[in-house]
Amino acid sequence: QVQLVESGGGLVETGASLRLSCAASERTFSRFIMGWFRQAPGKEREFVARISRSGAIIYYADSVRGRFTISRDNAKNTVYLEMNKLKPEDTAVYYCAAGEGWCIPTEYDYWGQGTQVTVSS
Repeated sequence: QVQLVESGGGLVETGASLRLSCAASERTFSRFIMGWFRQAPGKEREFVARISRSGAIIYYADSVRGRFTISRDNAKNTVYLEMNKLKPEDTAVYYCAAGEGWCIPTEYDYWGQGTQVTVSS
């Protein structure tokens, strides 16, 4: 069982930056594809970014491409999401996930508890 713990969320103003972290309990962290998703109130959970096991292949949702950067440190069992130029529409609970998936939540096996990101206008 892989446990994921997100951190780094908060309340920021439009245009600000935040860095989210997701620490995994599993020492075989490098076996997993890692993804970031987000869910705003009243909306479905949506894909944000995905990174391959080695970190060589990265994919972003169109809404965040060019502003967000996903990375991972397999030695620290941690995946990051650097978020720049934040907009009010980025407000959501952000979740990290581990599995074999691409862009669909059901393709991931393990989830963190989420961290709230709120961007004020």
